[in-house]
Amino acid sequence: MPHAEVLRIVTTLHARRPTGARFSLTALFARLARAAAPEEAALIEDHIWDRWMSDDNAEAEAALDRATTDIAARRYDIAETRLVRLVRSRPDFAEGWHKLGALHCMLGRDEESLFELRRSLELEPRHFAALGAIGEILFAASDGAGAALAYRAALRVHPYMGGARERLARILSGG
Repeated sequence: MPHAEVLRIVTTLHARRPTGARFSLTALFARLARAAAPEEAALIEDHIWDRWMSDDNAEAEAALDRATTDIAARRYDIAETRLVRLVRSRPDFAEGWHKLGALHCMLGRDEESLFELRRSLELEPRHFAALGAIGEILFAASDGAGAALAYRAALRVHPYMGGARERLARILSGG
């Protein structure tokens, strides 16, 4: 997938609305954007992650939990199989797409990862972790401008996002 397609999604996030969301996260994201300190932001972020990891289908939620455990245990092939099945059965589950994209990013499969992270953002345009992962991929591909765009978008949603501010500062300083 060309980077331009991913960047088009990033630049239009403000005009997008989450789809298929069982939970309204608007209030939490408003609180996150106004957080006065990193500790406050971390607590709000935990609540957002809890909701992102939830699904009204218990089987899908359990599959995501098992895949997350598999990733942590470095059972990447098993995690990938679970996540591919999950996104096929629940194509509107944004966190399933994000986890699959994050896994492929870890495995150096950047084009697949960008496709999956893009799909996650189409469903949940406030997904700061997907934006951060896109920034990392673009940074590694020597696309500083694209990476900066992704990091800025992530920081608009989550002003205390770990690593994003530092990476953006590094890009802007030419390092």
